[in-house]
Amino acid sequence: MWATPSFKGPKMRKLSAAVAAFAVLAALIGAHSKDPDLFVLAVAAGLYAYTTWRGAEMSSFMKIFATIFSTETIVFGFVRLLQGEGVWPQTLASYAPPESMSVTVAVFSIMVYAISRIPVVQEMIRIADLYFNADDRGEARVWPFPRFTAHERGIAIAMIVVLVLINQGQVGISVRLSFFNRDWFNAIQEKNAAEFWRQLLYVFTPWAFIYVTTAVVEYVLKSMLTIRWRRWLTEHYVRRWLGAHTHYGMTLAGGDADNPDQRIAEDVNRFIDGGEEGYGIYSYSILLISTLSSLVSFSFVLWELSGNYALPGTSIYIPGFLFWVALIYASLGTIVTHLIGRSLTRLFFEQQKREADFRFSLARLREYSEQIALLSGEHEEEGSLLRRFQRVFANYLAIVRKRKELMGFTAAYGQLSPIIPYLITAPFYFAGKIQLGVMTQTASAFGRVESALTFFITYYTFLASFKSVLDRLTSFDRAIDSAQATIQNAQVVSRAASPEISLRNLTLSLPDGRRIVQVDALAFEPRQSALLTGPSGSGKSTLFRAVAGIWPHAVGNIRLPEGARLMLAPQRPYIPMGTLAQAVVYPGEAEHFSRAEIEEALRAARLAPFVERLDEDNNWGQRLSGGEQQRVAIARALVNRPRILVADEPTGNLDPVTSWEIIKLLVRVNEIGTTLVIATHNAEIVNALRRRVVHLDHGRVVRDEPEGQYAA
Repeated sequence: MWATPSFKGPKMRKLSAAVAAFAVLAALIGAHSKDPDLFVLAVAAGLYAYTTWRGAEMSSFMKIFATIFSTETIVFGFVRLLQGEGVWPQTLASYAPPESMSVTVAVFSIMVYAISRIPVVQEMIRIADLYFNADDRGEARVWPFPRFTAHERGIAIAMIVVLVLINQGQVGISVRLSFFNRDWFNAIQEKNAAEFWRQLLYVFTPWAFIYVTTAVVEYVLKSMLTIRWRRWLTEHYVRRWLGAHTHYGMTLAGGDADNPDQRIAEDVNRFIDGGEEGYGIYSYSILLISTLSSLVSFSFVLWELSGNYALPGTSIYIPGFLFWVALIYASLGTIVTHLIGRSLTRLFFEQQKREADFRFSLARLREYSEQIALLSGEHEEEGSLLRRFQRVFANYLAIVRKRKELMGFTAAYGQLSPIIPYLITAPFYFAGKIQLGVMTQTASAFGRVESALTFFITYYTFLASFKSVLDRLTSFDRAIDSAQATIQNAQVVSRAASPEISLRNLTLSLPDGRRIVQVDALAFEPRQSALLTGPSGSGKSTLFRAVAGIWPHAVGNIRLPEGARLMLAPQRPYIPMGTLAQAVVYPGEAEHFSRAEIEEALRAARLAPFVERLDEDNNWGQRLSGGEQQRVAIARALVNRPRILVADEPTGNLDPVTSWEIIKLLVRVNEIGTTLVIATHNAEIVNALRRRVVHLDHGRVVRDEPEGQYAA
């Protein structure tokens, strides 16, 4: 069984204490050996011990990295102490990590804490923590071992840890190869064939092979992590969106959460893995660690090499001269890049919205293709679609213009960057003060440091796109929270031991606060059949939605019988895609009903010709006529046998013969023991059925006639 890692506050404080103890030990050994580098290590470890203590309440996602770096600070620090005391085994000298490694990882740790305080990063990790705090269990397999189950967060954390270690190893290999590069070019300059081949075969080849192997392992692990993460986060948002009728509340409220389907299908994927661009939160997390690793590791190299070079035209040597040149150059480029491209986030956000609107319009046209063809509305639809695409087109051109300006600057910046270190080192090389290998190593180290410092410039466009995805998911979360709060505050439906349906002091309003229904007292007896009448707009449908528990703007009390199942048959029944059998038993599952039950319900609903097509997978919402869809809704009630059935305008837009067939079927549902309430404004049906009639007008009950006493 996989032991799930825990990164809670007490664990972080224990790590902090361990790092602090190591800092004290490093200071004592530094004083004993008079090694200034150990004092630097002690200071860095002490600062990190403080940030680790302060970061006890940091997000779970960021704590993964903080914990890795804490452990590495102590491990590499002890190796450095052994080296400082001269007790590191000589046989392992070539395998010892660079002396700067312990300081490097301590600096990483401090940076993790600093980055976690940035507001936009906090928004990112708030969404990431949903997965890394998950309590559900998942399955995994590590070849060649058998499959096992563990907490999903434990599997994810383990993969993150391995990926970070692989990434750090790759940076270490890059540093080692920079020294190979120096020695190889020196061998070329000196025409030393033996050293040339030794460096190529025994230094470059094994390290290159290891690098390629780690790259393949990294790809596989990354792919597994991102798809598991996407699956979990997609399920999370689907549950939140569909749970407690939240999707309906969001539709009523409107607001900024447009196209929730696109946010779940596309934005979740782009948040984790970046979609086609390939830069999501995982990519940026690992990429940032790689960038920081390169920055710190090569900064030490560049700082040491800077001692070879004086200020141009002088004999003045400034510690870390080349590092300061790279820092100033990168800072100026970053400022200019942001000033040019700061509007890109807004443009990317708007582009995603307009693209989603256009796709939704196309999908809606396909859904209503028959109605559009019957009305010959193709010309109007064409105009509407092209107008929506014109908005997509116009915003895209705005993005192109802004990216053109940004690309012009970054391309010029990128062309100039590689030249700078050679301009500085060339006079020293031509004067014979340095070798070719030192010159190329200096240029390489300068390039890696400058590249790390220009992270913002290099990825500005992708960061702007990612920020727009983050904004869309954040606003989606806010819309869900708002809808759920409204629904929670409007819980008017309760269950009681009484067998009747009771409405008391019920007030229903629109989202803007306008009152549309007011019911002081109304009750329906069990197994009763009643008609709710009134002109269109009198509040019948809204009242039914409240009884079904989905209307979020309600005050008062609706009591339903304890344990009674209620089913609402809306004016336009929902017919899901899939088999006809599944459409009949919806929202149940076909395997929970016998074939005979489903066939009997279809025959009773006058749909006998479709019995042979029960297993046919089709878009039945488009294949069935309006009357056939209404009959499917009746068959659904016959199969599910609800205690209460509320039918909203079941004969609307149907011919008289079909209307009577539907009404007779509803009466049959009532006869099997279901309390039936039908909303209609068809006076002929009301007069003929002679059932109890409750008449609404302007949202109020103006007449309640018992069965058989309705006056036309």
